[in-house]
Amino acid sequence: MKSIDDEVIQKIKKLRATGHSISEISKECRISPATASRYIRGVTIKKQHLKRWLERRNASKIMSERNWEKARETADALVNKLTRKELSLIGVSLYWAEGAKRDFTFSNTDPRMVRVFITILKDIFQISNDDFKISLRIYEDLNKKACLTYWSQITGVNLTTRKTSVDVLKGSKRGKLKYGMCRIRVRKSGLLLKKFSAIIDKIVEETRPS
Repeated sequence: MKSIDDEVIQKIKKLRATGHSISEISKECRISPATASRYIRGVTIKKQHLKRWLERRNASKIMSERNWEKARETADALVNKLTRKELSLIGVSLYWAEGAKRDFTFSNTDPRMVRVFITILKDIFQISNDDFKISLRIYEDLNKKACLTYWSQITGVNLTTRKTSVDVLKGSKRGKLKYGMCRIRVRKSGLLLKKFSAIIDKIVEETRPS
């Protein structure tokens, strides 16, 4: 961790006491927001500067919401009634990023990613629930039954009524997703893996610099 001069530390605290935001302090002192946040702990904003701080904070919230509105508008324009081709490419790209190379195995802790990926496998690549072999990896302080129920809802595969492997790791989740990691395997997937690999090769070929 880079050391900060006492003079800079005092400047950070003074700026905070006079109602400056973390981003303002970061720019003024040429430090990261994380560093600024660390050194303002315990610093009370003076009463005469509270109004300025509140106004700046509210302005920041308003700007953030406006940016979210713009982002949602962009998303609506880009993602509208995805075609089978587009969904296929999304599924392959997800596997490219998070899948194994030797056998068809996909692992992740993000329930949205798992839901999208397994839905694409079912709807586009015609993989049935019986073809999936799903396992979990959880920490020992997690409730196994709750995790099985949760991932059953995400994947659409009832993991509580079938033999499901659950690897239990020592320790606690410590801020990690409270339902652990889901691993999806597809039985007899040699052809499927070759299809995905061929599509990835084609993407690489089509995106070579001209």
